[in-house]
Amino acid sequence: MFQPNIYIKRRKALRDQMQDGIILFLGNVEAPANYPDNTYKFRQDSSFLYFFGQSHPGYAGIIDLDNGDDIFFGTDVDIDDIIWMGPQPSIKELAAEVGVQKSMPFCKLKETIAQAIQQKRKIHFLPPYRYANMMLLEELTGIKASIVKQYASIELIKAVVNLRSVKEACEIEELDLACNIGYEMHTAAMRLCKPGVSEQYIAGVLEGIAASYGSMVSFPIILTQHGETLHNHDHSHLLEKGRMMLTDAGAERISNYCSDHTRTVPVGGIFEGRQKDIYNIVLACHDKALDITQPGITYQKVHLEVCKVLTQGLKDIGLMKGNVDEAVAAGAHALFLPHGLGHMMGLDVHDMENLGEVWVGYNGEPKSTQFGRKSLRLARPLEPGFVLTIEPGIYFIPELIDYWKSENRFTDFICYDKLDAWRDFTGLRNEEDYLITETGAQLLGKRIPLNADEVEAIR
Repeated sequence: MFQPNIYIKRRKALRDQMQDGIILFLGNVEAPANYPDNTYKFRQDSSFLYFFGQSHPGYAGIIDLDNGDDIFFGTDVDIDDIIWMGPQPSIKELAAEVGVQKSMPFCKLKETIAQAIQQKRKIHFLPPYRYANMMLLEELTGIKASIVKQYASIELIKAVVNLRSVKEACEIEELDLACNIGYEMHTAAMRLCKPGVSEQYIAGVLEGIAASYGSMVSFPIILTQHGETLHNHDHSHLLEKGRMMLTDAGAERISNYCSDHTRTVPVGGIFEGRQKDIYNIVLACHDKALDITQPGITYQKVHLEVCKVLTQGLKDIGLMKGNVDEAVAAGAHALFLPHGLGHMMGLDVHDMENLGEVWVGYNGEPKSTQFGRKSLRLARPLEPGFVLTIEPGIYFIPELIDYWKSENRFTDFICYDKLDAWRDFTGLRNEEDYLITETGAQLLGKRIPLNADEVEAIR
């Protein structure tokens, strides 16, 4: 948690971008794993954290745009709670820690919202993503839980995106530290990547590192020899010599700021033949992205320029053909890169994803419907203070190859006759986290070995 003035300043900045009414931020509650008292590890709502700072279950916050009040809602513990949890700060004390002078019991929240509705005041809230808060919003507003997302405030979404997109100095420091945890995780994975070691064992070690240095992993770990599956959470295999292991993993700090890195390394330590060829094409894509990423350029432009490097690289080894610019414009390269180049990062590993990709990544502009390009999460012009990932990859997905081949897609650009020999290649990508500065992109955290010789040197 930051100093109170940070949260006071954020709430004021939000007020300055809004018109009238009440802004309601619901914190999260605990969620049972298999019975009520055995819960999943608690994770506070990120926007509640951003404006009200407290990372415990059962809180809410109101910013009253009309009278200037901030109100913190929660329930003080009683003796039964103290027996199990020990003494806890009062709600008034918790509110003061984030610069809020007015606090109320949580049971008063419904009364406060009802009064505002009676006065015909706007109730601004963000799209809920947990069912508990969907049900609570129904209770508070009368809007059915099944449709309550449709009533989320676009005005509030746009204002929150504007504020959270540009990271403050205190946030950048936390993100840098989160990336340092990522360094520890990925260098450990590299050292453990040996024939006969189980994927599950390595994934478990990485989860332990994330928890020991911070709070937890920032998303379920992807660690697999089958990197052709983009989000492969299966860890059931033993590593085999001659294969590659893709690890996509990140950590959350105690502050809940995230990291997200990917590395693909050879089992046994040495890249073999075509592995190095594909690896170096992906590395060239990364270098191109880093070279042109700067304020003012759209990330869609960066993505497309990277796709041209990828296409040229695949042309050079005989897997694609024809005019590179035309191939990328048509989307033929997406057979090998069906996802986007990266995404925003902050308190969420896909920052503010619950607020809608069209607002976070596209500034309200419509997304492309083209295969591959439609999966680009970030396309808007970049600004200093943005934190984002650069994550190019190349994948050989047998089912997708067969599907496109059966439909004779992009035969002017794709050498299908050469692809049979690559069906078992798997896929690879690399990913790093960058801060957009006034002049370019700055790597966050310690540099994880990336060049092929650096990766091979890790033991």
